Amino acid sequence: MATTPHQRAEAELATYGLTFPETTSGPAWIPARGLYVRNKMFAVFGAKAEPLDALTLIMKLPISAEIAQELPWVLPATGWFKQHNWVRARFGPDDDILGELATLKGWLKQSYIAVAPKKLGRQIA
Repeated sequence: MATTPHQRAEAELATYGLTFPETTSGPAWIPARGLYVRNKMFAVFGAKAEPLDALTLIMKLPISAEIAQELPWVLPATGWFKQHNWVRARFGPDDDILGELATLKGWLKQSYIAVAPKKLGRQIA
């Protein structure tokens, strides 16, 4: 049962992501959790040694990655993440993750469309 705002946000985002066609959930890398479309990851939740009152999210944002970098809870893009338009957002204990759910749901949808086969992406675009 989700007890912290960060856990509730992850549960809501995962539930939303699972409404997309052919989406499944599973482990990303230990201890992270991921959402997949046809075995291709489009979202990652969690990071190593992350407390319950924090959450790291990783998503592919080909349209808004550059703009997202200006947000205070987005980590600077470097290397592979920057080259491939993946954004790492980290919400700490003092961040209002629930207040950003609409933005994060939009990002989740954008990431799904970017990774999914075009036919599936068009179903939710």
